[in-house]
Amino acid sequence: MAKKVYKSPSFLVGLAREISRLGPAEDVSKILGKWVQFSRKGSLSLTIRELGHMGFHERALQTFLWAQNQPHLFPDDWITASIVEAMIKGFIKGGNLRLAWEVLVMARRDKRMLDSSIYAKLILELGKNPNRHRRVLPLLEELGERDELNLSQQDCTAIMKHSNVHFVIHSSYTEKKYREALTVVWEMEASNCLFDLPAYRVVIKLFVALNDLSRAMRYFSRLKEAGFSPTFGIYKDMLQIYMASGRTVKCEEIRKEANIADLQLTYPRTKYS
Repeated sequence: MAKKVYKSPSFLVGLAREISRLGPAEDVSKILGKWVQFSRKGSLSLTIRELGHMGFHERALQTFLWAQNQPHLFPDDWITASIVEAMIKGFIKGGNLRLAWEVLVMARRDKRMLDSSIYAKLILELGKNPNRHRRVLPLLEELGERDELNLSQQDCTAIMKHSNVHFVIHSSYTEKKYREALTVVWEMEASNCLFDLPAYRVVIKLFVALNDLSRAMRYFSRLKEAGFSPTFGIYKDMLQIYMASGRTVKCEEIRKEANIADLQLTYPRTKYS
């Protein structure tokens, strides 16, 4: 029976819990050493992944380093993939999104396929910070290319929160189904859904297309109140609707604001220029 523990999920998860209860001065070898003769390649990948899920990414790393020193356990792609996921989850839980992103970048560079839940958790946390919105869309696009998604209901909700507004409204906008797009905007408003920068961008484009100056101005103000910095495209759209409305003073304000942000915005050419 002891020889089969290396492939028992309940045992391997239990091992992670034992390791998590170790005192600060105790080493993981205290637990792992008792089972070294029964371990096989891949057997500790679940233990490492569980430690990461529990938030013990340092213990996960120690377990990985211990396995590296066991000739019959390493090299092992399963363990390597598990430690990558455990470290990312640990950094996310600890609020260190910079390190989580750097580990993810390295994994993508090495062409490692990570669990979909890793992307969902990172999307959720990155989406909370307006300055990190540009990293959300590439992750959404990568998930969209997968044939199968192994996501919990919570993970699905996290992804939908940051993709639904932008992609649904954008789809209706590009097909010039403006009224359908408006319906989605009002539904999201009613549900108090937080807009990310791409969502603000497409909503402003929608109101520019409808020549609705008051609502374009309202969402432009909300965008900045939410802590986002307008993009060149947003400034360009606002300049367009102000010009169409004859608001020359506002046009100049927008142009100066964009230029201060190092976005060299110029007035569009007309048929008379």
